[in-house]
Amino acid sequence: MDRIASALGDGARWRLVELLAEHPRSVGELAELTGLRQPQTTKHLRTLAEAGLVTVFPLGQRRVYAIETRPLEEFARALSALAESADAHVGERDVIARYRAAIEAETAAAEHNGWADGRRFSFARVLAAPPEIIWRYWVDPHLLGTWWAPPSMMITDCVLEPWPQGRVVLDYRDAEGRRYHSEGRVAVAHEAERLEFGLSVLGEAGAVLFTGRYDLVLVATGEGTELRLGLTITDTDTEAVPFIAGTDTGWQQVLDELADAVGEHRHARATYDNEKDAQR
Repeated sequence: MDRIASALGDGARWRLVELLAEHPRSVGELAELTGLRQPQTTKHLRTLAEAGLVTVFPLGQRRVYAIETRPLEEFARALSALAESADAHVGERDVIARYRAAIEAETAAAEHNGWADGRRFSFARVLAAPPEIIWRYWVDPHLLGTWWAPPSMMITDCVLEPWPQGRVVLDYRDAEGRRYHSEGRVAVAHEAERLEFGLSVLGEAGAVLFTGRYDLVLVATGEGTELRLGLTITDTDTEAVPFIAGTDTGWQQVLDELADAVGEHRHARATYDNEKDAQR
């Protein structure tokens, strides 16, 4: 595919393929129709032949070139698969577009420190596991590390100690190697029911860019657990624009990650239980 893409990436060669798709032609005819010199035309045809796109037929002193359709059909299928993949992930492109628009809007609003103080966000999910399991995904560092960052980020450290004044730490880095550090304290912890904590995002010099006050509530339902998460922003610095702009989208993504992690946990547990039943 690489050789085909490279061969077709040149405008002159693309025109030669178009002409040969109509019917076989000689080098002289192709040179005349494209306005190229004959040596240039021959060089381009050689590249197309090496990619398997054309075949040459020596006819006495003439050389006639014909198109090969199979490589083109394979290339078309590859392009179609790419287009289908892009369509399937159009939502991710929309996320980037919304994030960019949000940054522009927040930049216009961030005229002084405290510009976003008091802003509230609310999130909800119904998760296919009991509250005890969901609680573990918040307070067990290993499980917490499977979901507590957007998909493009890599968690390097995370702690959430489920008792009053317990530490809260979240460190992660992006694909370019930039690191982000947040820390705070737990205010309220009722096992498998409620968790309140503060988490401050720190800048490179250690100054607080903003603080999130979180209120997590877990309620058992017939389907598993209803998770409700409230977030209030305080201590906002003007440099917190990209973080505030991405808060809603970011938390939607990480809660989706949590739902996926819980679903995988449930599937693995069911498989384990079935294997144990089979051994009895």
